[in-house]
Amino acid sequence: MELRVLGLRPAASALLVTLFFLSAARPPVFSASPPRYSPDWASLDARPLPGWFDAAKVGIFVHWGVFAVPAWGSEWFWWHWQGEHRPDFDQFVRSRFPPGTTYADFASRFSARDFQPHEWATLFQEAGARYVVLTSKHHEGFTNWGSPVSWNWNSVDTGPHRDLVGELGAALRERNIHYGLYHSLFEWFNPLYLADKKAGFKSQYFVLGKTLPELYELVTRYKPDIIWSDGEWEAPDTYWNSTSFLAWLYNDSPVKDTVVVNDRWGINCSCHHGGFYNCQDKYKPGTLPTHKWEMCSSIDRRSWGYRSNMKTDELMDTSSIIQELVSTVSYGGNYLLNVGPTKEGVIAPVFQERLLALGRWLKINGEAIYESKPWRVQRENGTARTWYTSKGAAVYAIFFTWPEDNVLILPSPDFTASMKVTMLGVSRSLEWHAVPGRGLEVTLPSTVPSLLPLQYAWTLKLVGVK
Repeated sequence: MELRVLGLRPAASALLVTLFFLSAARPPVFSASPPRYSPDWASLDARPLPGWFDAAKVGIFVHWGVFAVPAWGSEWFWWHWQGEHRPDFDQFVRSRFPPGTTYADFASRFSARDFQPHEWATLFQEAGARYVVLTSKHHEGFTNWGSPVSWNWNSVDTGPHRDLVGELGAALRERNIHYGLYHSLFEWFNPLYLADKKAGFKSQYFVLGKTLPELYELVTRYKPDIIWSDGEWEAPDTYWNSTSFLAWLYNDSPVKDTVVVNDRWGINCSCHHGGFYNCQDKYKPGTLPTHKWEMCSSIDRRSWGYRSNMKTDELMDTSSIIQELVSTVSYGGNYLLNVGPTKEGVIAPVFQERLLALGRWLKINGEAIYESKPWRVQRENGTARTWYTSKGAAVYAIFFTWPEDNVLILPSPDFTASMKVTMLGVSRSLEWHAVPGRGLEVTLPSTVPSLLPLQYAWTLKLVGVK
């Protein structure tokens, strides 16, 4: 960020660096027990993933920050405008805001005036989310809590004058929803980061004075269930002190036994190191991975932050969301679906509609999603577009195309004489027959799909499969 954003004159830059070093983060100690994990990837990667995360399956991502003020292009507005100097972004600012407007000026317009954390929590609960991840700080450097190392560039000292991180966390935990915090390791225009970058990341002014103090404070103050790291791609994990931080997190922090982290901790860490893997945005492995993973997706296909100029055909419809969820869970992943609130703190009605539709589907079919495990076959290759999950003695077949003759063919399950087939949301058992060379033929309810509780996808529960 520019020095003027920090409220300092350029002449004070040398003093700024000195003060940063003097305030270098030292991890607080909460445990007297000997460390179980050492600050190296071999040890850290051996830590078992807390079971709640795999069981949860469904999460909501929330991208919210100063970028919601211009609300145009994407959450990367500042970079496109003043990093890449794109003329369309410059024209947008000149046509919408007073002459001489800087990105820092947007902060006072980030009001969160209509932010009702309990309403958000209720919406996310009705959407079927078992966890929520909020951006505590995006690449713009603005923190959604009163970070002591952010000066006036935070939601308590300017804009909302509220602790957005704390308020949402309290509301979610009243509903037993796990709370995660997204945190960007780097900041596009922070002078300390740019100085470290210019030095080839041989210095660590930014890490010691900004990144680590923020991470330690987020953990000790808010006790998150997830730390969703990002912004790591320009520097190695040794620059970020990632392994030292994670060793503290797993050994001594107040969430050492419950917290989970992703894989974005430095160059070459993605899809290699961390509690669960994101690999890349909207990652779809196509086969069953050997490591726990998460697919993050956004209802607005073109942005993670709110855009006032989004169009209907740029948004995911409910059927597409459910297909992504089902395929992700069938391959053993979690599904993290994103919405971007407005600068006032409103989740747009079209986003609410998608979330509530997902929740209605999960109320009937969630048995096949939550706490499920991948089956030996993840999907059928036939026209039925059928995916499988399992739980205990049950195998679930989730299909997206209703057959015209009301007979669904399942080639993969090996039947037993005592096998029972039901449809979630329908009380009675279904008839089935084994046909050599074809597999199971299941006779579906003799009604048009539109008369069933939901029309996007349906789930058969098979008990007694070999």
